[in-house]
Amino acid sequence: MSMPIVPSSRPAPHFSLVSILAVIAAVISFATHSVVLGFLMAIVAIILGALGFVIALLPGVRGGVVSVISFIGGALGIIIALIRLIGHAAGGPTY
Repeated sequence: MSMPIVPSSRPAPHFSLVSILAVIAAVISFATHSVVLGFLMAIVAIILGALGFVIALLPGVRGGVVSVISFIGGALGIIIALIRLIGHAAGGPTY
């Protein structure tokens, strides 16, 4: 005798908007050629990544791993922006 399958009343898990925005900010921080914009987007990625991780702890919300990756990407984005700034100050091209 098998038990009937009862549909769950919980909604399907979904990615939080904050985690998606954190990924976009991290990608922009790498892709931009502007030191200032790259630095600002990296800071936004760090803030949204941390917030997305906290939101992902709620039931029915996904995006914790994505938020952590965005947080790390934001930290790397700051390092890259600082390297670009040093290169620009030394008179080299700003890639």
